[in-house]
Amino acid sequence: MDSAWTAFDVVTQTMLQKAFDDPKTVDLEKLSNAIVDQSLKDLSFCKDAGRMCYAVVQAEAQKAATSVFRRNLLTRLQQEFTAREQTRNRSVREWVCLVTFICSIFDYIKVNNAPLVALVDPVYDCLYRLAQPDALINEEEVDCLVVQLHRVGEQLEQTNSQRMNQLFYLLRDGFLLQEDLSSMTRLLLLEILEFRASGWTLTDTAHKRSKEYFMGERSGIPV
Repeated sequence: MDSAWTAFDVVTQTMLQKAFDDPKTVDLEKLSNAIVDQSLKDLSFCKDAGRMCYAVVQAEAQKAATSVFRRNLLTRLQQEFTAREQTRNRSVREWVCLVTFICSIFDYIKVNNAPLVALVDPVYDCLYRLAQPDALINEEEVDCLVVQLHRVGEQLEQTNSQRMNQLFYLLRDGFLLQEDLSSMTRLLLLEILEFRASGWTLTDTAHKRSKEYFMGERSGIPV
């Protein structure tokens, strides 16, 4: 989390440290907005932002017995989720950051050791959007889709297996029927199809195929 910490200015770093030490002295709504704002413009930051948010949630629960930060965080996420199509139209990078951040929050923040119910459908809806034909021709979106399924796919399936089945029907059809996909996209889709079929573990064959592909790309040799 050190690298994520340094993404903030000194004022926000101080506010974050105070939130860990004494949450009651901090404007937690302002802090949650600062974390979301940074996440929407910095992909490397939002990968670890869920862990940072989890730490604040835990500190608040233990030292203040409140849930102000989590409540404001979820409210802001709902706002960003509602505007997701406008975000995608404006900036694919910002859209990818939004999906990554929502999945990071889903991954880290739990209630009674279970994922936040309020995030299950939004996470699925984001992944469904990434599985649409116009997104599958954008390697940045495909990479985001595959990375998030590696990260939260198994626990997401445990919350609603039917929706996961429907998502993988879309991915299978895209892989088999969509003719305008790049070779990179086809490789990524094949790997994620195999990943789930293997019980959310990567097979030796998939590891070998990925290595051969990237070696071929670097050397200019078609694979």
